[in-house]
Amino acid sequence: MNLPAFVEESVTKAALEVFSTMLGVEIRKGAVKLEKGQPGSNDGVVAFIGLAGAWAGTGSLGCSPALACRICSQMLLTESAAVDEEVLDAVAELTNMIVGNVKTDLEEQLGPLGLSIPTVVFGRNFKTKSGSSEWIVVEFQWDDESFFVKLCLAPRERPVHAPAAAGYALEV
Repeated sequence: MNLPAFVEESVTKAALEVFSTMLGVEIRKGAVKLEKGQPGSNDGVVAFIGLAGAWAGTGSLGCSPALACRICSQMLLTESAAVDEEVLDAVAELTNMIVGNVKTDLEEQLGPLGLSIPTVVFGRNFKTKSGSSEWIVVEFQWDDESFFVKLCLAPRERPVHAPAAAGYALEV
């Protein structure tokens, strides 16, 4: 399996479907790139969701504050003029749906994967870093606004064991 091509296809399919179903809008796929090393600075809203299993990584969605407000307004059918808790929740939920769909596709190839709850960051001139140094980045356009969905994924160094009798997962 060509993992970058598989992830690109899955992210594209998931983002197009989620925006169409949940927001009733059409988006266009833009450039696709491999991001290695330290990512640049961010301005806006970035949501992260962890993936864990025999493979582990992170999925992310990033956009401008204006687009985050637009996502919330479209999703909740309300007016959102500034980034607030509702806007951050809407971006987190949208990210959860997109990365959740990608997770389902990946499980067919990589086995069971868990999904964490989303973490959302909002600000100016901040940097983010995850355990992996290689991200597959898919850019999208919604009218004149752009945003990205990206994913890093790597095989775990340590095997994941079956849950113990008490119901807790153990790692060795």
